Amino acid sequence: MTTLPAQPGKAGLIGRFGWGCAMSGYCTDHAGLEILPFEECLRLLASVPVGRVGFIADGELVILPVNHVVDGPNVAFRTAHGSKLAAADGQNLATFEADHYNEQTQSGWSVVVTGRAEVIEAEADVQRLTRRGLHPWATAVQHPYWIRIRPTSVSGRQTPRTA
Repeated sequence: MTTLPAQPGKAGLIGRFGWGCAMSGYCTDHAGLEILPFEECLRLLASVPVGRVGFIADGELVILPVNHVVDGPNVAFRTAHGSKLAAADGQNLATFEADHYNEQTQSGWSVVVTGRAEVIEAEADVQRLTRRGLHPWATAVQHPYWIRIRPTSVSGRQTPRTA
């Protein structure tokens, strides 16, 4: 899964794959959804307050909602001691997904980030992220931990824009 930048003047892979580029300049996938470039994926992730993080804990797939920030190419969130922290402590594979759907216009987008989760330990990084104002949902947590997902892939799709 990678994002493909729009290439003005290129029609994309048309024919047996049914891919092409929409009038917006974004290429489309086999289902007609626009494929979003990397920078647009990050912009959209930063535009919503909540996403879902997925990871393996005790042999089970776990998907949990988290509030987050986009920090360069990374997604970061705060958590208490528990399964999210344990998964990040081993730099395990994780995925993060956020989306938005407008029922009135029947339009929406979805972005998926896959990579390695890690606990942020550098004090300078912790202080910088803390100044962003993101707080864990559990207010009784005395020492929340920052976790970041360093992406190995970022992909995004959106419904085609109308002219």
